[in-house]
Order: sequence, then C-alpha cells, then structure tokens
Amino acid sequence: MQSAEDKTKYIDREEEFSFTNMINSRKKDFAYLWKYKISILIIGLIGGAMGIALAYFWPVTYTAKLTFVVEEGKSGGGGILSSLAGQMGFDIGGLTGGTSGVLAGDNVLQLLTSQKMVKQTLLTPLDSNGKYTLADKYADAYKLREDWKDLKDNPKREAIMFPADTKKYSRLQDSLLQEIITKLTEKELAVSKPDKKLGFFALTTTMKNEQLATLVCKRLIDEATLFYTQTKTKRLRINVDRFQSRADSIGKLLNRKTYAAAGANAIMLDANPAYATIGVGAELQERDKRVLQTIYSEIIKNLEVSRSMLMQETPTFQIVDEPEMPLKKNRMRYATGIAIGGLLFGALYCLLLLIRRKA
Repeated sequence: MQSAEDKTKYIDREEEFSFTNMINSRKKDFAYLWKYKISILIIGLIGGAMGIALAYFWPVTYTAKLTFVVEEGKSGGGGILSSLAGQMGFDIGGLTGGTSGVLAGDNVLQLLTSQKMVKQTLLTPLDSNGKYTLADKYADAYKLREDWKDLKDNPKREAIMFPADTKKYSRLQDSLLQEIITKLTEKELAVSKPDKKLGFFALTTTMKNEQLATLVCKRLIDEATLFYTQTKTKRLRINVDRFQSRADSIGKLLNRKTYAAAGANAIMLDANPAYATIGVGAELQERDKRVLQTIYSEIIKNLEVSRSMLMQETPTFQIVDEPEMPLKKNRMRYATGIAIGGLLFGALYCLLLLIRRKA
C-alpha cells in the first residue's frame, strides 16, 4: 500500500519535455490524418471554390497617388535686404520667424491628415453647380443614404445632404460628416515620405469610386497648400497690408498738399509786396509738402522690403506626379482566393479530426 504522501508526490510530478516524444507524437498525428487524405483534399477543394467566390465578390477599390515636394522660403531675408532694412529700423528677423514653426519639415504629413483639411476637402463642390459636394459623392459611392434613412434621429426618412455652408447643419449632419471624416482618415487616406533623405511626400487615397479617389487626392493638396502658405506668411502679409494702407493714406494727403501749395504760390503772383507776411502761407504749404514727401518715401521703401520678404518666405507646393485615370484597381486575385480558401478549410478540417481523435 502507498502512503498518502507517496501518492501526492506521484500526482505533483510533471512529465519531462522531450523532443523525441514530440516528434513521435506529430508523426502519429500525420499518419492519422493521412488516412483521411481524400476527405481533406475534398474539403480543400470546397474551400478553394469558396475562395473563388470570395475573390469574385470582393469589393474593388481604386488608388490615387500624388507626389509632391515642399520648397520652403528663404529665412533670414538675405544680406542685402537685411542691411537695407536695418538702416531703416526695420526688423526682418522678427517678421520671418525662420522655418522652425509648427509647419516646418515633416509636420506637413500631419497637416494633410488633419480633420480641418479633410473636412474642407469633402465640402468642396463636385462640379460647377456647387450644390453637390464630395461628401455627397462619398455617401452615394458607399451607399450610406439608405442606412441613414432608418436612423432614429431621422424620423422623416429624408435624404441627408452635405452643403458647403455648415452653419445650417443639424446635429445629425455633423455626426454623419464626422463619421465619414474618421473613416477616410483612418482607412482610406495615407501620407508618407518614401525616402527620409529626400524631401518628397506621397499622398494616396484608396476608395471604391475612381472619380472620388482622384478628386479627394487633388482637392486635399489644394486645401493644404492654401492653408500652409497663408499660415507661413501671415505676419508678413499683415505687415505688407499695413504699409500699403499707410502709403495710400499718405499719398492722398500728399496730393492734396501739392494742390494746396500750388494754389498758395499762385496767390503770391498777385499779392502786394508791401505785406511782409503774405508769403508765410506758401512757405508753410511747401514745408508740409516736403515732410509728407519724406514720410511717403520711407514708407514706400519699407513696403518694397516687406514685399520682397513676402516673396522669399512664401513656400511652394510643387506637384511632381498627379493621379491620372484610369487609376490602379485593387481586387483579390482568384489564385489568392483559392489559396486562402483551400488552406483555411483544409487546416480547420485537420484540426477537427485531431480533436475528435483525442476526444
């Protein structure tokens, strides 16, 4: 008779691992499965047929690809312009801000996938009519309107549209537009930098509609270019507008003062020389005219320097390759479907046989 202690030691002892035992076990499994090779082959053929059906009904998508490069504006303003601006007390460095801002370098990648850019792109008109936007085209291409009619927030079962003016949007319109934006940015839109050493960027859109993929790709780069350029040159443009407004107002004052000085000089021709103060008015007009001329000249100099800096600091989105129709078609090949279906069905059937054997 074994004691309780001996029984406990026997139960708690683990079986030692052995590669030989594992290999022998696999050989037995293979020998067992070989008996059912005909049935496994039949199941694999059935799976292959199912794979052909899967490849046939697999949704076809189209990929539009656009390659571009961003040419940054020159920072620092150049030696000649900096010297000229410094002599007039004009701080160029404070206006340019260099290229270390939030939109410098690889931040362009994040800009193109931002919600603001994607939303503005989707709300652009599809054609010259202006009533039908890319968001409406997206809803029709993915057949979303039928699903939206059954929503609880749409009791009248009305067709939901996305006009460009978002001020009149209902809560339901905002929610559905957000869903489209989320799906587009997470699954159908990609921005990459193919070579880290080069400054080229690649924008790709993969969608079910060929026209929609092309338009979204092109419109998105247009919206990003406009936003990027306006943001990078905002301070310089404000400064140019300020100098331009000042130059226009000083120019008008100078014109009026020129006419006033000419009138004062004309009065001097018929004036009585006996009056000693008769020429004071003409002298004052000439003095004011010269002051305005000096101010106007300095403002024009500053204005031209600001314009030169604006041109130098304006970045350029240079498109290298644009998507052209017909686009690349993405669909599952029949060979791929047969391989996936055959292997999957065959593996599952083999697993089922082994489970039944051990049971």
